[in-house]
Amino acid sequence: MATTADQFDEGAPRPRRSWWKFALVAVPAIVVAGSAIGYLANSGFSNNWYAPLEKPSIQPPGWAFGVVWTTLYTFMGIAVALILSLPASRQRSLALTLFAVQLALNFAWSPVFFGGGFIDWAFLIILAMNVLVTATIIAFWPLNRVAALLLVPYLAWLCLATVLNHETGRLNPGADRAPLGITGE
Repeated sequence: MATTADQFDEGAPRPRRSWWKFALVAVPAIVVAGSAIGYLANSGFSNNWYAPLEKPSIQPPGWAFGVVWTTLYTFMGIAVALILSLPASRQRSLALTLFAVQLALNFAWSPVFFGGGFIDWAFLIILAMNVLVTATIIAFWPLNRVAALLLVPYLAWLCLATVLNHETGRLNPGADRAPLGITGE
């Protein structure tokens, strides 16, 4: 039985190293960085700017965000590890660049939304994330289908987060500290 990253994808390029060695670094790095940024941006219901805002009716409970983001960051770390384990190629470089850019935007969102109270700017960031994560899934697919599929729950959650971001602005006119006129007044 194969123990490599392509065991589910016979047409995929052969990994140059065991993917799990990359995952041992990538998963904790992404989970810790994402958690630290969320903590430093005072993300969540304890945020003094965010707490009094009216929330959308589809808002999940506060505890769900930590569970979901830890799971999604873990999936992202495994996905990128599967790609990192492949031999260098132009396609792999493009896939990793897309992943890195979407991750940078992911890490920027909490400081913009929670730290700055910039609802419209955060909305633009999350729209760009949706596009980039979709592009990353497409770029990962021919390299490793498991890696691509690991990002699908992330994209689904981003779609929900996009609606929550927009609705927070719509339900709370005047709450945006740097309004662009996109989600509210």
